[in-house]
Amino acid sequence: MAAPPPEPGPARPAGLPVLLTTALVLLAFVPPMGIDMYLPAFPLMAEEFRTDPSGVQLTLTAFLIGLALGQLVLGPLSDRYGRRILILTGTALCAASAAACALAPSLETLTVLRFLMGVSGAAGVVVGRAVVSDTAKGPAAARTFGILMALGGIAPIAAPLLGGVVINASGWRAVFGVLAAGSLLTFLITLVAVPESLPPDRRHAGGLRSTLATARSLLTDRIYLGYTFAFVFGFAALFCYIAASPFFLQYALGLTVGQASVAFAAGALTATLSSAVNARMVGRISPVILLRTGLATMLASSATLLALTLAGQLHRVVVIGPLLLFFVGLGMIMGNATALAIQRVPHAAGTGSAVLGTLQAVSAATVAPLMGVGGRDVAVPLFLGMTICVGLACLALRLTRRPAAAG
Repeated sequence: MAAPPPEPGPARPAGLPVLLTTALVLLAFVPPMGIDMYLPAFPLMAEEFRTDPSGVQLTLTAFLIGLALGQLVLGPLSDRYGRRILILTGTALCAASAAACALAPSLETLTVLRFLMGVSGAAGVVVGRAVVSDTAKGPAAARTFGILMALGGIAPIAAPLLGGVVINASGWRAVFGVLAAGSLLTFLITLVAVPESLPPDRRHAGGLRSTLATARSLLTDRIYLGYTFAFVFGFAALFCYIAASPFFLQYALGLTVGQASVAFAAGALTATLSSAVNARMVGRISPVILLRTGLATMLASSATLLALTLAGQLHRVVVIGPLLLFFVGLGMIMGNATALAIQRVPHAAGTGSAVLGTLQAVSAATVAPLMGVGGRDVAVPLFLGMTICVGLACLALRLTRRPAAAG
């Protein structure tokens, strides 16, 4: 008799369809493009609306507040009503609000529209990740999230460069036209490629109340809070630079719009490369050590920049080294702090991620308008804010120390 055929081994995990992955990548691109693409236009917008830097930066704050609230609301709603309807609705509203931003007659109108753009754009972040969790498991999910994170690192590099080109060619309002067209393209691809990934029998009505109850339990965990606030304040330091860099690079250093776009992209590229190197080092060096090293590097570089500013030695050549070191340190803290925080609460990883993301957006929304308190002279507020935020991140790590045993 012939030997029975061998039993099949475990199936190789299948990845998501290419078109679905493309749609999820585009959904993840909306927030960073909405943040970074119009940054080079801040001085032009301030002149047109006859306002100071804080007035223009308020439009960025409004977007971030909307992004934070949108994550808190849309995530639980997608668990109750399904993913597809919220993604399609959010993407359509994001395209409409971006188009309206291009026609905004006043700064106040633009600020309201930016808030709506942030709320609707949050659907691509929080609900898009839920679609990955619904449709892929294990290695396939990890691979998809890896693609999204890698491509997400490209957006902050490409956005200011593309924004600079569009602004030079057609003015700042054209930036929002491009964002509207991109959101519309995302809507059309999502309409075709993203199915409903949460069937009715898996939906629940826990909603926002359940999410907030779980979040309250996380806020009593000192170690989770320590790593979370290390991430949040580290990101706030970055956002000090994001909000002030258009004025700092163009007014303090005398760069053109195109040169400022290249300079901003260089910082984002440095942070992306540092993150890639950090990912290869994690298996050999403890992420806690890498996190502490990154924060120490950021603190030393921002304090150096503040000292140079106060000493009146702020020149293009002098600031390059400390700024690049700041972004090297940034690449070492973002992934490590996030991983350490979420690993601390495996029983509530989704809510832990939502709390971290919401605090991230709130911190960025808080520091952005503070960067314009000195008018065009943004160097001192910028480097003082960066130093304070990184110092607070370092202090937050003290919460992660376990109390010594009695006796």
